[in-house]
Amino acid sequence: MVTLILILYCVAVGLLTVYGLNCHVLIRLFKRRLNQHREDDRRLLERFYRDAGRQALPVVTSQIPIFNEMNVAERVIDAIAAFDYPPGKHEIQVLDDSTDETSEIVAQKVKALRTAGVWIEHIRRPTRDGFKAGALKLGAERAHGEFLAIFDADFVPPSDFLLQAIPFFVVQPDLGLVQGRWGHINHYESVITWCQAIGIDGHFTVEQSARNWNDLFMNFNGTAGIFRKAAIFDVGSWNADTLTEDLDLSYRLQLAGWKSRYLIDLVAPAEIPNNIHAFKSQQFRWAKGSMQTALKLLPAIWKTSHPRFKKFEATLHLTHYLVHPLMLYLAVIAPSLLIYRRFDLPLLLLGLLGSFLLVSFLGPSRLYWTAGKYLYGKQMRRVVLLPFLICFGCGMAINNTRAVVEAILDKQSEFVRTPKRGHQERKHYIPSINPLFLLELVAGVWCLVGVGFYFTAHQYLVGHFLLIYAVGFLYVGGLSVLSQIRGVR
Repeated sequence: MVTLILILYCVAVGLLTVYGLNCHVLIRLFKRRLNQHREDDRRLLERFYRDAGRQALPVVTSQIPIFNEMNVAERVIDAIAAFDYPPGKHEIQVLDDSTDETSEIVAQKVKALRTAGVWIEHIRRPTRDGFKAGALKLGAERAHGEFLAIFDADFVPPSDFLLQAIPFFVVQPDLGLVQGRWGHINHYESVITWCQAIGIDGHFTVEQSARNWNDLFMNFNGTAGIFRKAAIFDVGSWNADTLTEDLDLSYRLQLAGWKSRYLIDLVAPAEIPNNIHAFKSQQFRWAKGSMQTALKLLPAIWKTSHPRFKKFEATLHLTHYLVHPLMLYLAVIAPSLLIYRRFDLPLLLLGLLGSFLLVSFLGPSRLYWTAGKYLYGKQMRRVVLLPFLICFGCGMAINNTRAVVEAILDKQSEFVRTPKRGHQERKHYIPSINPLFLLELVAGVWCLVGVGFYFTAHQYLVGHFLLIYAVGFLYVGGLSVLSQIRGVR
């Protein structure tokens, strides 16, 4: 039995190493194409406005899906109403499924903007069928625009967002999706927001660029992007059978032959979740939705004639959250192995396992570092929390493992939006609280026990990794307790 557990342990380490090594691959792909694609984007925009001009811009519909966003609804509507775009060619849809005072606030704002001559609609539904996907589907059916720009309520896109993105659709008829980069409104608000910003920068700077610029599958991130309406209808519109309808639709578009384009210099600032429960809720949705999409689409992806490398990268992309159950397995089993074997595990085996774990940790770390260096140059103080981010990510293993397991077991759950505070919090939205923090605290203590055993046995390499898990679990679990005591503030 112990031998089987040890074999599974080695398999888990091996799989984590694959995901870690892939970070180095993505960094290489990112650096190889960076200068070329930025220059291509700049020249295309310059040529479009020189030869065709603003009069060639088509009608666009900006969609704002909202559900109980009282604190930020007016801010995002004002930002989009201020878009610099030819008169009569920009429609705004506020897709409002709210059940609180948000609807009244939105109605008043829409009325005022209409009076000022803004083309804006306030669309309400009797039920939340399909959640965000259902709202976007209805909006697409009613939209007058040939292209649909989507912005979540916590975003404040710049006024030239459409001017910087729409020309790519006009020039390339088979382009179905353009995705912009997420920026940050509250980067330095807390350790949590700082760590999230580092992770977001890594994804949008290196991962998205590497995939799109090298003809790999790229995903729409749910906001700060634009779809060609014909492409959406071509693949059957929005589906609500996963919690990540954005990931699902973007992959289905590309499987149907539509192209995607990532614009690294098109930035839309957004508010980052500022408490641990909101962050856990968001991560749970992303983890579960990603696995649901993987189970739904990977069979179809592997049946296509795309290159094997492209299909392999799609597999790693869609199953990325599997790293969390793998990490949790290692954290739980490592102390048991050493205790049961009474410190007689072969030194070579422990050394190899430790080396592979090091590779798996260095991959993401280097990816985040590369992103920070590209975005901020000498201001590398922005990534000084990188070691803490690694611990933080390990601490999320129990929360995200639950999400992955629920996806595999096909357990259905509703779309839970992430609460936003805005600049002036009018209403305090309380996110759902899960008692998993008790398991996180127990796991943290267990890993500390393991650290003691490994250090006593002079097995420092694996012991240090267990220490990372211990810090992560205790921090995430402890912060959850404190947030609950303080009323989730």
